[in-house]
Amino acid sequence: MPVHELAALGAAACWAITGILSQSAAQALGPFGFNRLRQGMVAIMLAVIVIATGRLGGIAFGDLWRLSLSGVVGIFLGDTLLYVTLIRLGPRRSGALFALNAPMAALMGWLALGESLSPLAMLGVVLSTAGVAMAVLGRPGRSGAHRFETIEGSVWIATGYGLLAAAGQALGSLIARPVMASGFDPYVASLVRVSIAVACLILLMALPIAELKPRNKPTPRVLLLTALSGLIAMVIGMTLLMFALQGGKVGIVSTLSALSPVLILPVLWAMTGARPSPTSWAGAVMAVMGMALIFLS
Repeated sequence: MPVHELAALGAAACWAITGILSQSAAQALGPFGFNRLRQGMVAIMLAVIVIATGRLGGIAFGDLWRLSLSGVVGIFLGDTLLYVTLIRLGPRRSGALFALNAPMAALMGWLALGESLSPLAMLGVVLSTAGVAMAVLGRPGRSGAHRFETIEGSVWIATGYGLLAAAGQALGSLIARPVMASGFDPYVASLVRVSIAVACLILLMALPIAELKPRNKPTPRVLLLTALSGLIAMVIGMTLLMFALQGGKVGIVSTLSALSPVLILPVLWAMTGARPSPTSWAGAVMAVMGMALIFLS
């Protein structure tokens, strides 16, 4: 059974749910305020798990600096820019841009780690990526008037943020891959990455720049949504991703974990009561076909 690939798919399912959970809380607090609060909650959750299960042991300096760098690039930069994009473009479009981390990671894995993919796996990566783009960038269907489809500000600037977020996620996975391939504990790896990201956010938001400050104080509802988002996306989803990187190639793991925009379609349908467009469903089918080719390879 391709357990590492299934873990990557599980991470995608977690991120599909939290893309919707996070939008209103991120809009209320702003991308920096939301990300600092969420990552702080996640760090506490992970610390409790790691300490309670006795997982925290000796960590080699080489592993520590690699995971720390992965946290700075993948979480501090990648996640923060993702929430900037989420606020401006909504979960559907921001998910499409973020899914581009899959081909970026495949290319980086080939260039930096020498990870070659079989022709069948390469076709699967291409099909999955193209399917995600069709599913998310196509017409919104009957849900087009919903607040999840609202665009704030310039589309091109928001698109740039989304591409940078995708690159950050891809590079963060690439940096962590050698450490995880050695059998490093995924919960400890997640704790190191998140803790470094929280420290960077605290330092950044201490600067006297108004745009970096939280927009509002968190309400009980925002606190609950943020905690749920952190639990599902980071404690569960990111740990699944770290586990997937123990035995899966960066390109394939990133492709499968990038299927969250496809998995979000039925969730949006259930929440808005309006079905996505035929183009979106066609893209979803294409992405699933690509996923099947990856598993077959």
